[in-house]
Amino acid sequence: MKRSSLGKGLAALLEDSGSDITSSPRITNGNTAIVGTVVNVSLFQIEANPFQPRNEFEKQALLELSQSIKEYGLIQPITVRKVGFDKFQIISGERRFRASQLAGLEQIPAFIRIANDKTMLEMALVENLQREDLNAIEIALGYKRLIEECNLTQEQLSQKVGQDRSTVTNFLRLLKLPEPIQAALRDKKITMGHARALLSVDDSRMQTKILNDILKNELSVRRIEEYARNYSGKKTSQKPKVKSKNKSTVLSFEEQKLQEDLSDFFKTDVLIEKQTGGDGKIVIHFKSDAELKKISHLLDL
Repeated sequence: MKRSSLGKGLAALLEDSGSDITSSPRITNGNTAIVGTVVNVSLFQIEANPFQPRNEFEKQALLELSQSIKEYGLIQPITVRKVGFDKFQIISGERRFRASQLAGLEQIPAFIRIANDKTMLEMALVENLQREDLNAIEIALGYKRLIEECNLTQEQLSQKVGQDRSTVTNFLRLLKLPEPIQAALRDKKITMGHARALLSVDDSRMQTKILNDILKNELSVRRIEEYARNYSGKKTSQKPKVKSKNKSTVLSFEEQKLQEDLSDFFKTDVLIEKQTGGDGKIVIHFKSDAELKKISHLLDL
């Protein structure tokens, strides 16, 4: 017993070496459970991964997968690590594990490997980030955890997940958006394109206002990008020259929308100029007498 524990480290000395699947084959439910192999493991011996980056699993998708497992069995093994005598913890495959529980299975195939907490977190995050059903916020949170908890740089992270560094950066920037926008992106009410356009607006209240209009009017990404450019451009063009009681102010999102709607209505450029005091003017451009007549006709003059 002592000899078999030599060189195994502290873990081998803390428990009976016969229970350590890394030191010798062990019969588990009639199968040899050894690191690096796939064996059938009882579901009662498996616990969830505390580092699981996914917080939600779609119920309908789980039910469909469980039905498939009932009919064909679990084709793709999950990956687990040993955490004690006949105890295993999921590294990857929690969705398959949950679906197997719903299917009423007693055992499932599992690939057994060794991993410390940091390595396990990294493997779980990277493996889950490869899934196609993750939403953008789940991906961003996964990237953030890899950087903060695994001490990775953005460059190292991009290599591990197989993405360009700019892609990684764009996902991380999503976490700077207000919570209502993150929730809308998570629930797929807006797209990644909408979110990137909103990032160019540095006022959180304006971002939320634009979000509400996107949801209400189903605005396209291109239109939001245009609003964002107008907002940013007018904000940067404001330079304190001569002190005045009535300084021009940046148009709100609703005012920008009104300006565009008026331009569409008159089929020409319309400019709304508003002062901080509340007064302002609407300028309707025309290029010919014919255009002026059309405008006056639309105004019913």
